[in-house]
Amino acid sequence: MDIWTYQSVEYVTAAGEAWLATASEYPRSMRALWESRPWAPTVLPCGRAFDVISMPALFGRAVLDELWASGPGCGPVASFRGRTLLFVQPGAAPRLRTLLAWEEWAREVPPLLCHGLGDAVTVPPIQRMLDAPASPGQGSGRWIVAPDSREPWLPGAATVLWACVRASRG
Repeated sequence: MDIWTYQSVEYVTAAGEAWLATASEYPRSMRALWESRPWAPTVLPCGRAFDVISMPALFGRAVLDELWASGPGCGPVASFRGRTLLFVQPGAAPRLRTLLAWEEWAREVPPLLCHGLGDAVTVPPIQRMLDAPASPGQGSGRWIVAPDSREPWLPGAATVLWACVRASRG
């Protein structure tokens, strides 16, 4: 199964929107902003509801394929400016960064941007504009796997590490 074909969705569900809003210090204000501008990308802080691992788009595709092939799948995933944004458990970003620096396989994995507590990321709009660019890396980004529940399953550092190692060796 190809996640890019079968799992791709264009919008965030109401439950997914509620979960994304919990990342903000002011969830009600965030939801009001989305109500007035659902097509606008948003900057959200990491560390509360999620951390984000940003990787080059092609490597990101291989990592997602590994996550789905090995069984656990993934939580929300976005494409933004030529990068794949994998949403992971809070606290997973610094742990993954440490594991990659410590282990011998670090040189096999392309450099990853691990966004955790104190960082913020730009997430795609909760709804896609009808005339939005279709090409990844252009426009305001898109959801590959949009948030669809109030408690999405988010992979931890070890799960992402092994998917990265398998993807880099594949």
